[in-house]
Amino acid sequence: MDLLEQARLEINEVDREMAELFVRRMRAAEKVAAYKKEKGLPVLDPAREELVLRKNAGRVEDDMLRAYYVNFLKNNMAISRSYQHKILEGMRVAYCGTEGAFAHIATGKLFPTARKVAFGDFADAYRAVEEGKCDVAVLPLENSYNGEVGQVTDLMFAGGLYVNAMIELAVTQDLLVLPGTKMEQIKRVVSHPQALGQCAEYIRQQGWEPVEYSNTALAAKFVAENGDPSIAAIASEEAAEIFGLQVKARNINASRTNTTRFAVFSGSEHLHKKAEMGEHFILMFTVKNEAGALAKAIDVIGQHGFNMRCLRSRPMKELLWQYYFYVEAEGAVHSPAGKEMLGELEAFCDRLKMVGTYSKAGS
Repeated sequence: MDLLEQARLEINEVDREMAELFVRRMRAAEKVAAYKKEKGLPVLDPAREELVLRKNAGRVEDDMLRAYYVNFLKNNMAISRSYQHKILEGMRVAYCGTEGAFAHIATGKLFPTARKVAFGDFADAYRAVEEGKCDVAVLPLENSYNGEVGQVTDLMFAGGLYVNAMIELAVTQDLLVLPGTKMEQIKRVVSHPQALGQCAEYIRQQGWEPVEYSNTALAAKFVAENGDPSIAAIASEEAAEIFGLQVKARNINASRTNTTRFAVFSGSEHLHKKAEMGEHFILMFTVKNEAGALAKAIDVIGQHGFNMRCLRSRPMKELLWQYYFYVEAEGAVHSPAGKEMLGELEAFCDRLKMVGTYSKAGS
């Protein structure tokens, strides 16, 4: 047997072993997909993939082969993601709005192969997950220009779902018109109140009448169906494509850093077993009617090494002039320090709710 035949026999044996390991790896990927479906996590986890690449690259000592091995790992990960997407095709994701709305765009980025189910308002989308009609819901939490989405915050406080993932979506507001419409024909512009607020200066300069609509994409649909060239909509370029409208002006929002954060809500919590890169958590609580209770609760969070990046209050609907508090902080809340912090917070809080965790790298 010459060297060539020897080498080919060795490759055949390695390929046989790799086939068995490949099947074993994909069976593990099936379990990962099932877990992500239950927790409402997206298939792509850049932080996890980067960690795996760094860790495994060090196992190959040959400098030249190491680069090829990293590419081999990347291909394996891409195949695994593709397989997980295939498994999750039957997943049902609730969102508020219609095709072309920013929530629809965010849902597509997080769950590209899942079935997207539109609802008329945030509460219906949230309840669809609570009632088991959908697996997860993708809802907006906050806009960098107009602040929090209060209805969703209230649902988080009163409901039973968890936040397990977050995505930041840059919002570009475009002026949409019927094809062939001239600027001087426009008299009114319709859109969601937040979009109108983001574009208020542009609307004022043009001298148009702003008209509130329940959703940006639905506003685009209204313009398309109404057929009146004097009415324009403020919505996304995707909405223009879907409803056959023309983009007359782009990026008319006042802030060029306009971003909306969307959260993924599911029925069970993703418990990090150890501290992970970029982990954040969300807490909601009410404090006891005692002097300094709020200050003491905030001190407890800081004393345990957790950096608060957000603190705001919301009125409680059922109690006049009573408030609950919303906190986002950095750190592994399921670590020993986090558990100790939660235990100490109970001394100052009437109600303490752990809403969930998310990774910054997944944004």
